[in-house]
Amino acid sequence: MYMQTGRIIRLLGGFYTVESEGKIFETRARGNFRKKDVKPLVGDFVDFENDYILSVHERKNSLIRPSVANIDQVVVVMSSVEPDFNHNLLDRFLVLLEHRRVNTKIYLSKTDLAELDLSTYQEIGYEVFMSPESLMSNLKDKVTVFMGQTGVGKSTLLNKIAPRLNLATDEISLTLGRGKHTTRHVELYAVAGGLIADTPGFSSLDYEVDTIPELNRCFVDIYEVSADCKFRECTHSHEPECAVKVAVEAGKISQTRFDSFLQLSSEINKTREVYKKNAKKTS
Repeated sequence: MYMQTGRIIRLLGGFYTVESEGKIFETRARGNFRKKDVKPLVGDFVDFENDYILSVHERKNSLIRPSVANIDQVVVVMSSVEPDFNHNLLDRFLVLLEHRRVNTKIYLSKTDLAELDLSTYQEIGYEVFMSPESLMSNLKDKVTVFMGQTGVGKSTLLNKIAPRLNLATDEISLTLGRGKHTTRHVELYAVAGGLIADTPGFSSLDYEVDTIPELNRCFVDIYEVSADCKFRECTHSHEPECAVKVAVEAGKISQTRFDSFLQLSSEINKTREVYKKNAKKTS
């Protein structure tokens, strides 16, 4: 077999399924990848020969969880109810994806059970969808990752978009208030002229940002206004002549977004304090 180039569309049990020129190949990664500290990801373009991956092409982006590379867009699925809509959780998703520089859209599920106004996010620049039909035309010629809290209905949504997938779904646990984990691996599926991935749900989210300036950049609405703050690295908490606080008071930045920013800022500062204390103990 001669060397070929293809895209990894599935990883399961140590085997990488690669699509190349319309054909499917089951491959494994060479042992030297471990020495180089390189792990092929679903979505990677790779060179392979004799059922072994030889090299991974440079990525334009990637996510850690889910482990997917070369993404065109992410659809964050949020539920109106069961679990209840959470502004702070959505903002954490958006911070993570801004940090990773991935185009993001928002899908609101279970709108038949409750109505929510997400115009704040639309005004910032995020597209909001509330039906599978409205989302379909945005999938063509793109690699789209669906992600969200456990139980929000990612698999249910994908089953509506592509019934042939027949992805497993579970009802929300009434005792825990969250869904069971039903998605076991990451896989790219050919749907609506593009590739989509359903990813494992989770109840907590690491937004990966560990500095206030980077957090400021990832809140796109706050970042735009912060250029007018008196201090270049204004934290928008205690500094005088803070343009962001003025914008919040004037209703130009939503209070919920600002509250999320302050909470994440506090978490970053606490993490720094713990790190400093541990550094002193070991020195």
